[in-house]
Amino acid sequence: MYAIVETGGKQYRVAPGDVIRVEKLAGEAGSEVILPVKAAFKDGGELVAGGGAVKATIVGDGRGDKIVVFKFKRKKQYKKTIGHRQSFTDVKVGDIEA
Repeated sequence: MYAIVETGGKQYRVAPGDVIRVEKLAGEAGSEVILPVKAAFKDGGELVAGGGAVKATIVGDGRGDKIVVFKFKRKKQYKKTIGHRQSFTDVKVGDIEA
């Protein structure tokens, strides 16, 4: 069985036991979070439900690799360099309640 969950404005396909990297969630490592289910499917691909919840446990959090953003306008002597590191949370999926 697998499900489509939504968190942080993105959707993920998850199955019990998966570890996924999502946008930063509030909570300590080891705490439980509930993710809303958009759709749940059996192993054969048959739709089971269009709602429900997935229980997941926060494994840890961190920040991704740095990306460099370079802004530039030709002939105007305008150059600007900034960096960005996105925060994330690793979540281990538990059981799917559909």
